[in-house]
Amino acid sequence: MAVPPTPPAVPPPRVSSFRSGHSRGPRVVALGGGHGLSASLRALRHVSDRLTAVVTVADDGGSSGRLREELGVLPPGDLRMALAALTDDSDWGRTWSAVLQHRFVTDGPLDQHAVGNLLITALWELLGDTVTGLDWVGRLLGARGRVLPMASVPLVVEADVRCEDGPCTVVGQVNVAKAAGRIEQLRLHPADPPPCDEAVAAVREADWVVLGPGSWYSSVLVHLLVPQLSAALHETSARRCVTLNLSPDAETSGLTAVDLLDALHRHAPGLRIDVVLADPSAVEDVVAAEAAAARLGAQLVMRQVALGDGTARHDALRLAAAYRDVFDRVLGDVAPPGA
Repeated sequence: MAVPPTPPAVPPPRVSSFRSGHSRGPRVVALGGGHGLSASLRALRHVSDRLTAVVTVADDGGSSGRLREELGVLPPGDLRMALAALTDDSDWGRTWSAVLQHRFVTDGPLDQHAVGNLLITALWELLGDTVTGLDWVGRLLGARGRVLPMASVPLVVEADVRCEDGPCTVVGQVNVAKAAGRIEQLRLHPADPPPCDEAVAAVREADWVVLGPGSWYSSVLVHLLVPQLSAALHETSARRCVTLNLSPDAETSGLTAVDLLDALHRHAPGLRIDVVLADPSAVEDVVAAEAAAARLGAQLVMRQVALGDGTARHDALRLAAAYRDVFDRVLGDVAPPGA
């Protein structure tokens, strides 16, 4: 029988950026998952090298769900996407990002498995440590920042939904994301999961915390349900920015910008937000949205951050410029005194 390789004796350095030289920009923690978190990270890497992505670990579908069920690991897919989004815009970065995102197409058991999911899972098995494995992948990619899970165990998300036939309960991230009805309340199982200590520390030490864009309930608000992470979000001295989606998805169909902000307030009534960033096309009623932001303690800042092709996708450079304005407190036509 072949002897498995011995794990490295010295783990990689656990730092917020694996790039050489001096770090630039504020310490930013971005929370979310999937394509929404990828969009914010592709923008934020232009603003700061001191980035930490804190990623949902409730996915139970596709390649991630299969690995989670078969091996009992954290679902790696959203973590993989965040790492790919942080790669440098160089031949090295583009190549390794493409490798990470590549999916096999076969008639066998490897069908639709992402290479990055398998690589991350293999490192977890070899190293015996989730964070160390993610750090190794970050070093391979030359990532402009660090990627961490929001909890140390796989989570199950559950939602109370106002369905056509009355209240119902929907279980599982995939089912919540496509729930036919209005989501009223979220829960996690286990309700008090062991946190990722590094993620909690990053939030407490941040200058800015960015929530969204992304699947509002199943990728963004779930972070508020991990008790120790939620406590850090409430207690940190960091300023907090909420980035609204460009258009509704399946789980927010029929909801307005005001509805999304009210849902955030409902799930974390004591959480103070400083800025709500939105594309003008995503705000149906500016006065109502300003009032909803004010209920969170925030100022509504509108910037054109969508691609100019008519699709509901963020332009990385436009979003980066908007984040730079937010971080520099250029929230209107001019910066406030002392900004």
